[in-house]
Formats: sequence, C-alpha cells, structure tokens
Amino acid sequence: MTESHVIEANEAVNRVNSVLTGLKAKVQYVREKLLEWYKKNGRSYPWRTTDDPYKILIAEIMLRRTRADQVLPVYNNFVRCYPTVKALAEGEEESIEKLTYSLGLHWRNQELGDLARHIISKYQGEIPKSRDELMEIPGVGQYVAGVLLSSAYNKKEWIVDTNVIRVFSRFFGLRIKGDGRRNKEVIMIAKQFVDCENPRQANFAVIDFAALICRKINPLHSRCPISWECAYYDRHR
Repeated sequence: MTESHVIEANEAVNRVNSVLTGLKAKVQYVREKLLEWYKKNGRSYPWRTTDDPYKILIAEIMLRRTRADQVLPVYNNFVRCYPTVKALAEGEEESIEKLTYSLGLHWRNQELGDLARHIISKYQGEIPKSRDELMEIPGVGQYVAGVLLSSAYNKKEWIVDTNVIRVFSRFFGLRIKGDGRRNKEVIMIAKQFVDCENPRQANFAVIDFAALICRKINPLHSRCPISWECAYYDRHR
C-alpha cells in the first residue's frame, strides 16, 4: 500500500469515528431528554415494578398487539391464579383461556402453557438470563428477550419494535426499508441508547414516549422534548 493509500485509509477511519462520536452524542441527548420526560409522564404498571422475570414474561406475551390498559386486569388475575412457572405449566388450557379470553388472539393460550413447560423441562423452572437462551422459549423473540433482561435485571439490553423504530427513525432521519427490526442503524442506536446506568428506565421511557407523544398518527410536536433536534419535525413544521 502506497503512502497516499495509507493517508486515504486513515482519513476514512477518522471520518467514520467522527460520525460515530456525533451519533453517540445525539443518542445521549435523546436518552437524557426522554428520561427527564419519563420521570414526570411515565406510565405505571405492576409488571414494571417487579423484578420477577416470570411476571414480566407473562406481561410481555399478553401485551403483544394489545393495549396495556386492556392487559392490566387480565394480568393481575392471571398472576394471582398462576403465580409461578410451575403453576402455569400444570394449568389446564381451558382455565388459561377463560382468564385471557378478553384479550383475543387465542393462540396465546397455547403459547403460555408451552413456554412454561419449556422452561420447566429445559431450565428446571428457572428463566434464563441470556438473550440467546430466552429466544429458545416459545413466543420469545428479540424484543421480549430485551425487555425481560432490562426490566428484571437492569441489563444493558436493547429493544426494537415498530414503536421504537418510529422514534429513532424520525429523530435521526433514517430511511427504513423492509423489516426495521433488523435494520443495523436502528439496532446500533438502540444499543447505544441503553448504554447507561439505568437501561430499565431508558427502555420504559422510549416505549412510553412512542405511545404518548411520538404517535404514529398526529404526533404531539408541541409536547415533544426533542422536537427542535428532530429531523422529522424539521421537515413537517
């Protein structure tokens, strides 16, 4: 490699490092603003005030395609009737269905029993603490694994779903093609977003911000704490 090639390579590396440094600073800005917003506006649910991974897992299965306020009474009754993995594994599907009927999506009834039996047979009733092992459990994907690990253990585990994608893609001006959950830029930002002292709260903050402020339709720009740095707001104001 000639000296000029070495210089060009070094300059390219410096440009990449500069971009990454700038991105890290912007992610930190978003995180700080959303955490501040969350302290005043965050929603309170029983699955957020427990560090029991079983209860968090049950909540996340129920929350799939279902509003949190609709899940709340069903969740409370469910964990009262089935307080442990063992109790759920031994539960009858008909009884489980009666408790979860109002949520719809009745395939979840089978899934709840299957995941409990899987945890009993493969992990002796202990919910694993690694993302890869969690994703072997029926019904658990990247998002549920990330939420469980950050919520139960306050681990720096990233989460990406359509709502998180909306917040990050709007603010950073990302053009998402295909499945945003696999987008490398989004995942990189999500990983940086939880690189802090309290990743649990950081994840809750972006979830609630997406639901209450950065809505899919009619986002509330006037109440948004990051609007003045947001690429989406800059284009639409």
